[in-house]
Amino acid sequence: MKNAGPVNLCLMTIHAHPDDESSKGAGSVSKASQEGIRTVLVTATGGEEGDILNPSLDHEKTKADIANIRAKELDLAAEIIGYDKVYRLGYRDSGMAGSEANKNPECFANAPLDEAVGKLVEIIRLERPDVIITYGSDQQGYPHPDHLKVHEISVPAFYAAADPSKYPEFGEAYTPKKLYYSVWRRARFEEMHKKFLELSLESPFDEKWLNRTESEVDTTTTSIDVSKFTHVRRDALLAHATQIDPNSKFWFGLPPEVMDNIYPFDDYHLAIDLTKNTEESLNSWESGNELENDLFSGIR
Repeated sequence: MKNAGPVNLCLMTIHAHPDDESSKGAGSVSKASQEGIRTVLVTATGGEEGDILNPSLDHEKTKADIANIRAKELDLAAEIIGYDKVYRLGYRDSGMAGSEANKNPECFANAPLDEAVGKLVEIIRLERPDVIITYGSDQQGYPHPDHLKVHEISVPAFYAAADPSKYPEFGEAYTPKKLYYSVWRRARFEEMHKKFLELSLESPFDEKWLNRTESEVDTTTTSIDVSKFTHVRRDALLAHATQIDPNSKFWFGLPPEVMDNIYPFDDYHLAIDLTKNTEESLNSWESGNELENDLFSGIR
């Protein structure tokens, strides 16, 4: 149940595919929702190219209706997390670089930049978020074309929404106050790996996988305590029944009561902060600074 309070704030997250909203920052959004903050999800694609990772659902009937199934899974996950509104940009999943899907003119990666930015500007002006969470430019660990495109449209849309000369057909100009990038810290997976070994369980995290995380230069500026919401990510992930294997060691290899106490934080990089009339960049924040613990610091 969302708390009804004096808080008049809005949080928007922008993701590439159904299930990304569950794997990245679900606890933060659920926490904000419980505080009475309006929460809005923007999903760029239908996730049509994602593998069916649940063996029990890997059959032709599922494949034939995958777009509709993933849409329903997204709605269920969003409800579990506590999103008030879900927007779909309506693009097709681009698949990985070099794939046949990536050549499809209807896929997100091939969408005209001006068109995709305009769609996002319209949603920003309509919902008027104080804080936007999106993806950063450094995605070496998983350079999916759709994740890269999310970054490519999010930053210009943040600024264009505030400019009355840009996309005047999409409503009155509005200036969001902060833009964050989701961060996956290596520390999270190192702690999980150690716990697997401590419990004499086979760990899914080898050195090659750990090195895939985008954390050699730790750009974390903000760490949100989601210790009371760790179950939300688990439940939301399971809502994506085609995309998530319920027996996955990666997501569910540790007992829930153990996993809930391992690194119960969502991490972010503050990319733009207009509350201080300063713009942060990936290079302007110095390691060792005290981490923010509130996405709405400087706004509340």
